[in-house]
Amino acid sequence: MSGGGASPDRLLKIAEVKSHVGLGKSKIYSLVSEGRFPRPYKLTPKAARWSEREISDWIAQAQAGR
Repeated sequence: MSGGGASPDRLLKIAEVKSHVGLGKSKIYSLVSEGRFPRPYKLTPKAARWSEREISDWIAQAQAGR
């Protein structure tokens, strides 16, 4: 039985991030470089993944007009 009841954070591939936020890969990476989008976690030199929780928070902030 897990403690706390919170589900673990999923790591999303770029295709899933694009689907969630409705932006293209180039725009996502541009926003990352500007510090306006969550940075990916580099699992290997060629594998980047984003925190689903951080993406959800970013979407919520965008909807709130930040």
